[in-house]
Amino acid sequence: MNHTTKPTELLLNGLPYAGQDEPVRNRVPLSRWKKRLVAAVLATATCLAVPTLAHGQFLTVFDSLFSSIQSDIGGSLKSVNQIMQQVTKLQQTTLAPLAALNQARGFVANTISSFRNSTNQIFNTPFTSAVTPGPQQFESILHSRLSTQIPSLQTSFTTNYGAVPPVNAASPQDRVMMDMDDALGQQNLKTTLIADQGEDVILQTANQMENQVAVSTPGSNPYLTAQAQVANLRCQAYMQMMLAAELRQEAGRIAHDNALVKRRTTATGGVNSLISGTLTR
Repeated sequence: MNHTTKPTELLLNGLPYAGQDEPVRNRVPLSRWKKRLVAAVLATATCLAVPTLAHGQFLTVFDSLFSSIQSDIGGSLKSVNQIMQQVTKLQQTTLAPLAALNQARGFVANTISSFRNSTNQIFNTPFTSAVTPGPQQFESILHSRLSTQIPSLQTSFTTNYGAVPPVNAASPQDRVMMDMDDALGQQNLKTTLIADQGEDVILQTANQMENQVAVSTPGSNPYLTAQAQVANLRCQAYMQMMLAAELRQEAGRIAHDNALVKRRTTATGGVNSLISGTLTR
């Protein structure tokens, strides 16, 4: 008996199989490859089917939401829009007609173009009249309209009007009067510099308010009125400051004149004493 002879293979019906023998190891990889291919096909089909189903579900949810918005909320929004349109029409035709607004804006624009340039020329017209260098410098400082020029103003004032004489050059009473007169003069001149600078601020504010009125919209009148009241109060404050400076200057002049009267009275009393002493002798 040959041990190398392979046993005869039989089919399912019991007949012998006479085909060529194939190693079993060659059929095993093919079977595994088929199983893997089937699994891959099934996985692909599952992946393609699930998003389609989910997408359909999401569309159904969004359709429900849109239907609810259009049917329930949409009616309310439509009513609100109609009311807002009616209110806007009432404002444009009755409360704030566009024709009247344009007419008012045109009036303001014409007023600005007619008077602003002339007003600026009046306020900015130079009034210099000094001839010599010292007074010219002093005058330019006075018309600078800058409060930062106050130290230069004091120096130029002393240069042009002179300083208080030394102790032995004038009587004590004369030195005091000259010092007081110079102090009042410098104080009022410094006040004019501050007032001129404040005047420029007020004019700029007025121009800004005019520009705002020219492009104002309905409902902005209370704000413009409040701004105008604030500017008016500022103007009143500057006017009060100038009036106070004028009153101080007038009071100083009255005191100066009264001091001269006192000196004449003292001098007259001294002369009377000399005359009486001479007659008595």
